[in-house]
Amino acid sequence: MALPLMQKATAVWLVENTTLTFQQIADFCGLHELEVNGIADGEVAQGIKGFDPIANRQLSAEEIRRAEANPHHKLRLFHNPAADGEAKRKGPRYTPLSKRQDRPAAIAWLVKFHPELSDGQISKLVGTTKPTIESIRDRTHWNIANISPVDPVALGLCKQIELDSAVAKAVKRAPGDGVMSDAERMKLVSIEQSLSMEPEPRIPSNVAGVENFTLTRKEERLSPEAAKADAEAFFNIAPGKDDDEDEDDNLV
Repeated sequence: MALPLMQKATAVWLVENTTLTFQQIADFCGLHELEVNGIADGEVAQGIKGFDPIANRQLSAEEIRRAEANPHHKLRLFHNPAADGEAKRKGPRYTPLSKRQDRPAAIAWLVKFHPELSDGQISKLVGTTKPTIESIRDRTHWNIANISPVDPVALGLCKQIELDSAVAKAVKRAPGDGVMSDAERMKLVSIEQSLSMEPEPRIPSNVAGVENFTLTRKEERLSPEAAKADAEAFFNIAPGKDDDEDEDDNLV
């Protein structure tokens, strides 16, 4: 339901200038009936000047007379054609002057205990700007030495359900954001290096003998004939020529 501008000031004017019931005024201004009763008794909204809803195009005189004649009639806000299709303003929420000094403490709490929140989410939660968030995150704020983290819900800057919703969205977005931590990056590099390394060749300890190399090649599941031929090629031995014949040639 749409509410008038300056609800309490409008209620003050209606109490002072009409014979509407407290319930009618409370329903129109978005207040409790007892609060309107307190305005009439002078206990609530002291010092607030009445805001004329007729002069400010929020109510018509005919609508007020109709409601005064019928106590069950609910006042309807005057329709403003210029407001049709007007989108809701995006950006940080409005923070009362009395709570603005608490915003740095709330930002420090969110940065410390919920680092997954983006600057835009923090800005919407506590009604601040991104430069202020960055200064507290980087500890370059002019009053950083006197800022102590305080839960923004306890300060009344946001509701618990709003904080939980923002955290849930941040956690859901984090796994798929494509950002890799340093530990994950180092682990990936080590795995890639291990995969790219070529195995060292298996060289027999006794290079003068063909049998050791032949056994090594057999371990690689080559056929005996292929292993022997590979060994002879490795040691530059002519096929079918034994080691004893080489020794006899050297003696001659």
